[in-house]
Amino acid sequence: MSDRTSSQQRPVEELARYLTEVTGEPVDEPLLTRALTHRSYSYEHGGLPHNERLEFLGDSVLGLVVTDHLHATHPDLSEGELAKLRAAVVNMRALADVARTIGLGDFVALGRGEETTGGRDKSSILADTVEAVIGAVYLSTPKPQGLEAATVLVHSLIGPLMESSARLGAALDWKTSLQEVAAAQGLGSVNYRTSDEGPDHDKTFSAEALIGEIVRGRGTGRTKKVAEQEAAADAYRALTADQAAS
Repeated sequence: MSDRTSSQQRPVEELARYLTEVTGEPVDEPLLTRALTHRSYSYEHGGLPHNERLEFLGDSVLGLVVTDHLHATHPDLSEGELAKLRAAVVNMRALADVARTIGLGDFVALGRGEETTGGRDKSSILADTVEAVIGAVYLSTPKPQGLEAATVLVHSLIGPLMESSARLGAALDWKTSLQEVAAAQGLGSVNYRTSDEGPDHDKTFSAEALIGEIVRGRGTGRTKKVAEQEAAADAYRALTADQAAS
């Protein structure tokens, strides 16, 4: 990896050691290198393998582990309630925050454009990389040990979120919660204004939550739905903070 490491990028060996300590299983460094390779770096270096296939796999592994945990620990909840709990844990903002706690952005191989525009702290890149790393851990050892190692990693990274998910309240559905608090404060209905940028296969959506004509919150995401939920969360926090201060 030394020939692929920029001055701003930490060596993959450091992350491999951390993951091995957490999971108790060796991590395949070439796989991990791929998991840390953003498509912008791949594009600038002759089409090197990048992390999108591992991200696809890791997303499924993450969903399975979280769903299994929530199903086992909340036997009285309905399918819809379990889905809300899972969405509160498996989303771009939550995964990006997890990535920041372990400094994952420091290990990502980025193209020059992403490097200079703050890609190491971009939530979409961080969340995608978390999923890709989970995918790499899953593939690094034969099954069923690979799934066991990935499960240990998910619980290590996201365990606190899963444990608190049942107490998240408003976070289970930010849009509904925002509408409720807006109504309670006599502010009227909530509307959303969205826009997108980028090519069809890689769009980024932006959303604003408006009450009346006033923008109360903003959010971004890989889908319109995610962007609106992020905007609703931003607006909800602002309204409840104002209420608490008054």
